[in-house]
Amino acid sequence: MKDINIEKFFKSKDKGNIIILVISILLLYLLISVYFTKHFFFNTVINGADVSLKAHSEAEGIIRGYIKDYKLQLVERDGKVEEIAGQDIELQYNEKSSISKIYNSNNPFKWGISLLKTQKYYVNDLFVYNKDNMGNRVNELNCLNKDIIEPQNVSFRYLNGSYEVIKEVYGNKVNKDKLNEAIKTSILEGETRLDLDEKLCYENPKYTLSSDKIPKTRSLLNKYVSTKITYIFGSKNEIVDENKINGWLNVDENLEVVINENAVLEYIQGLSKKYDTVGVPRNIKASIGKIVEVKGGFYGWKINCVSETLALLKNIKRGEVLQKEPIYTQKAVCRDKDDIGNTYVEINITRQNLWFYKNGKLIAQGPIVTGNPYRGNATPVGIYMLNYKQGDAVLRGPTYEAKVTYFMPFNGNIGIHDASWMSSFGGDIYKRIGTHGCVNAPLYLAKAIFDNIEDGTPVICYEE
Repeated sequence: MKDINIEKFFKSKDKGNIIILVISILLLYLLISVYFTKHFFFNTVINGADVSLKAHSEAEGIIRGYIKDYKLQLVERDGKVEEIAGQDIELQYNEKSSISKIYNSNNPFKWGISLLKTQKYYVNDLFVYNKDNMGNRVNELNCLNKDIIEPQNVSFRYLNGSYEVIKEVYGNKVNKDKLNEAIKTSILEGETRLDLDEKLCYENPKYTLSSDKIPKTRSLLNKYVSTKITYIFGSKNEIVDENKINGWLNVDENLEVVINENAVLEYIQGLSKKYDTVGVPRNIKASIGKIVEVKGGFYGWKINCVSETLALLKNIKRGEVLQKEPIYTQKAVCRDKDDIGNTYVEINITRQNLWFYKNGKLIAQGPIVTGNPYRGNATPVGIYMLNYKQGDAVLRGPTYEAKVTYFMPFNGNIGIHDASWMSSFGGDIYKRIGTHGCVNAPLYLAKAIFDNIEDGTPVICYEE
């Protein structure tokens, strides 16, 4: 009897079984594929309605049933939930929709993919609704009708010498246009939940604690308040430091540091009001032996407010620490209570006499002739300063032209000068043949003043 190879026999049998199994599986797969020519795959959703394994002919009924009790939940930022029901907006199945395109879009032989992956479809014309009802329902939503908390960017607070960052405020202000679009999209796609925050339906702050710009802005603020400017006014000081500067700083919507230039100007104007001496009344110890009050004129200290404001703004932006005088339009001789000093010209209009002192010493004095008050040419009272001095000048007016050897203007074209045409000086002459406003002096007196006076020397004109 011939021997039989048992191992070979069983191996041959297994191979045949495997072939049979594979063929059976393929046949089964094909049969199932035939099934899916008229049915939906596993895990198939159309506009939110689950039609898994349902016949194509059943889709319409399933979708109608889905929207019959349809509700869209709106989840708000504070966790509160509102609903829009399909009935509120007359949500209906569109008989003329293009759902049939889905029936023919799938290859039935690819049904196996649906076991591993959900098949979600969106038919953009599957549903219709009443737009007026939709608008009315949206307008009724509580999220659009509550007290609005506006979103706020991260902010900065000055405390104990530096700035700290304050967390942003998200608030609850809804962007109605975005909300309308999100609701419309959710309903047409058959979604049942709409998170307003996730769909960016809120107005949000532009800058938050995590924004890259925060450290730069904070650093700049701290640089600005590190400024310390000490203004010197003779023996008195005014300090601009963090305590003032922090009140001038703001951060705009783009996180840019803004210095309130108007506030800085107002501060400088305040210094001007406090320390300027132009035109202020002064008590002068006159050469006649008594104290006279002199008002008016333009002699004295005067801060250039515009220029100094610009300078201070630069100081702050650089974070500088320094002492300085403000920028002046003009300066007086000194910052003492008596800012005239001991070099000046004194003109007593009442007594028609002039005195010139230099470094406290009387250099010259004598009679003069001032402007004729009865012709509207009175020499203005007040304290002025010498503009310049000029030799051999020609003085011109509408009705006159005169050559002088020494001309020393102190108030526009009004000045001290010699007057060779005058036969005498002093007394009441000015009331009859007085000048057009200038101070006429004898040649010797004009020369003595001219030879010793300098630009900027105070000139005091007063009446008793």
